[in-house]
Amino acid sequence: MTLQELSLPLKTDRLRLRAYRDSDAEALLPIYSREDVARFLLCEPWTAEVARTEVSKRIPRTGLDTEARALALVIETADGLESIEGSVVIGDIAIWFDGESSEKAEIGWVLNPAAGGHGFATEAAIAMLNAAFAHDGLHRIIAQMDARNTASARLASRIGMRQEAHLRQDWWSKGEWSDTLIFGMLRSDRQQV
Repeated sequence: MTLQELSLPLKTDRLRLRAYRDSDAEALLPIYSREDVARFLLCEPWTAEVARTEVSKRIPRTGLDTEARALALVIETADGLESIEGSVVIGDIAIWFDGESSEKAEIGWVLNPAAGGHGFATEAAIAMLNAAFAHDGLHRIIAQMDARNTASARLASRIGMRQEAHLRQDWWSKGEWSDTLIFGMLRSDRQQV
């Protein structure tokens, strides 16, 4: 199966992972504009203009087999669940090929801290990993993060990724050197939902 044959949205018992649409700029702005969320990202907190620009970049990321070589999905709670802070959108998740290789990819996620503690991030990440490893030929997926981002490190471990490296002060970001954690998972390691 290829990711072009993947049926979107991806659904779990409690979540729907769907393609981006223009209205997601407004829905994601309250998450990405938070200082505590942007702290460990490569970007500054979003403004409304940045949100529109970023979402427009993500709309074409509809599969690893597309020209974008990436799949970017919005995470929302499924019908019938209480919403988080009045919105069903609780974050986003993406996977993209690592360089020119079609055998290695990288995964990343951002979730609203208000949605924490419910297992939503774990559920979304496992669904994305399962979909990604359904891609013909995909052998390995990594997640890289600021080492101070303990929530993402715990998530990577929880979903079965193994910490493979702790690079000391290897990334200059926002006026300081930061450490990077690298987690990896092979096709044979993945968890099924």
